[in-house]
Amino acid sequence: MSKKYLLAVDLGTSGCKVAVFDFGGSVKGSWTGGYETYYPHTGYVEQDPKEWWQVAGQGIRTVLEENGINPGQIAAIGVDGTSWACIPVDREGIPLRPAMLWLDRRAQKQADWMKERSGEDRLISVNGNPVDPAYITPKVLWLKENEPDIYKRTYKFLQSNSYLVYKLTGKYSQDYSQGYGFHFFNISKGDWEKDIAHELGIPLDLMAPLYHSHEVVGTVTAEAAQETGLISGIPVVAGGLDAACCTLGAGVINPGQTQEQGGQAGGMSIQVDHPLIHPKLILGYHVIPNQWLLQGGTVGGSGTLRWFNEQLGAFEQLEGKERGMSPYEIMDQEAQSISPGSDGLIFLPYMAGERSPIWDSKARGVIFGLSYHKTRAHMIRSIMEGVGFSLLHNLETAEEVGAEVGVLNSVGGAANSQVWTQIKADITGKTIQVPFSDHATSLGAAILAGIGAGVYSSFEEAVSKTVRIQRTHEPDHEAGKVYRAYYKLYLGLYQKLKDSFEELYEIQ
Repeated sequence: MSKKYLLAVDLGTSGCKVAVFDFGGSVKGSWTGGYETYYPHTGYVEQDPKEWWQVAGQGIRTVLEENGINPGQIAAIGVDGTSWACIPVDREGIPLRPAMLWLDRRAQKQADWMKERSGEDRLISVNGNPVDPAYITPKVLWLKENEPDIYKRTYKFLQSNSYLVYKLTGKYSQDYSQGYGFHFFNISKGDWEKDIAHELGIPLDLMAPLYHSHEVVGTVTAEAAQETGLISGIPVVAGGLDAACCTLGAGVINPGQTQEQGGQAGGMSIQVDHPLIHPKLILGYHVIPNQWLLQGGTVGGSGTLRWFNEQLGAFEQLEGKERGMSPYEIMDQEAQSISPGSDGLIFLPYMAGERSPIWDSKARGVIFGLSYHKTRAHMIRSIMEGVGFSLLHNLETAEEVGAEVGVLNSVGGAANSQVWTQIKADITGKTIQVPFSDHATSLGAAILAGIGAGVYSSFEEAVSKTVRIQRTHEPDHEAGKVYRAYYKLYLGLYQKLKDSFEELYEIQ
């Protein structure tokens, strides 16, 4: 049977998307399902990997059946996943506890110990990343200290995509793009730093074998085929970090190109051809060999507006039902009615602490400048602008180490909003292009599968065949002047409130 399709599994923070693409990048079927996020204590954020697999399996079966796709026509499978998920598994690949997510902040004590033990400057010089409890290394140390029985039973530490790859193939893997989660991963050499691992007391045999993201790890097993509706023998590549796959799916394959992320979390990824280390940013391998991504990862992305919709959006939900529109389309119209700067309403999008460039797990969201004449529309636009300010903060930080930022390729749910995308263009002063945004991450994973299976001869060929720009937003420089004044206030607010965030945390 001729091969016609590529299957992608995109394991996100809020849900799993399964999509089937033809070799030209067109979506032939997709399905999205959710799973529970657990918050057992303050700062603890967990998900159950077994639920990931159940949802992924359901999604694969559903996409195949509902779209009449014969699994024998699938050439290969690619998997992407969220960053910094810490999953200890035993020798049978069974998770020994729930996964600690990137949002999990419990390991602050262990992060502080790492700084004292090895020196933060030294760790950054090797790994390219700050020492923060969001990363995997402090979580491994937390497990060792607080759940020693589980730590002793751990055979390998897996991450989100590598766990699904294991479930599909029975093979352990660690792709390069997710290596940066471990502070003993040398970001320049692409290998483990034995001395630092020994210093931190983490045996390297707990790490899975390293793979390039497009390399085939194994093939679908008979057991996995039975659980998913696939057939055995389909090649499965290592896959990679969701942000890196999204960057590939956005068409970023050359140095200087930049992807702007408008998913649940926000941020940007600038492709560079050599490691550029900034202690306040994130540096990882691209899913393209011998290329790196200098990244800004923020907590506040489209999840900020999702929060508003869930907690305060009853009007928009009702209005949307009456008019046959989504509540987010109503919010777009409301935001459009307010002038740039939201008449002095400023939003700090630190809804679960913040990652780059402030790295403050105790920071919290703030709406500043409320008055009686402010409306719901003001709040909605200020949320969009606050996320835009966090993007600019990361871009400016990247430029401090010589990163060149040109046109931004914007993807994720927020990229569907023309209003929000224009706000980001006006705030940053950058031209923003929007490719096929809803499926960019899945497309990136599918491209990796296609390259691994020989469907495409190169990344250039793959992108030229699959990535298409839908629209372009040019910055309005008059609006940009207004935003500059408010951006200065935005930066100052955090500095003024930093101690108050600390006090609030202690009270709680």
